[in-house]
Amino acid sequence: MEIERKYLVSALPDGLDRFPRSEIEQGYLCTQPTLRIRRIDDRYVLTVKEHLRTESSAIVNREEEFAMAPDSYRHLREKCDGRIIAKTRYKIPLSQLHPDGNHGELVAELDIFHGRHEGLLLVEVEFPDTAAADDFVPPAWFGPDVSQDPRYRNSYLAS
Repeated sequence: MEIERKYLVSALPDGLDRFPRSEIEQGYLCTQPTLRIRRIDDRYVLTVKEHLRTESSAIVNREEEFAMAPDSYRHLREKCDGRIIAKTRYKIPLSQLHPDGNHGELVAELDIFHGRHEGLLLVEVEFPDTAAADDFVPPAWFGPDVSQDPRYRNSYLAS
């Protein structure tokens, strides 16, 4: 189960270069359910997602991931609908930026988009449950919550 909230970014956090990052390329084979292929540096993953409707402010998905061979990824990449998304993802432990303890073990995944979506900055945070997601108070560098805005789903950005 994936429980997350997604935000635009008001300002990049200080010291971004000290956090781990990955180069990601992803495409979509379909969206009902979501079938996504993704290259994360030198790893290749097929993801199946099903959006679950809840009363929460969070995005809740049933999600399964499967490792792929590079040749399989390249074969499926040619069959993707829409455009391939390219982005750099930084994994930022929120407890390092906000030592007050209010963010526990939460990790912000900051995506800096390239190509067609150059300049778009989104940050996602995954939660252990919907109560934690609903109670989350974002740090000051987070912008507006776009969790329920379909225009900021990666599958929409690829279309």
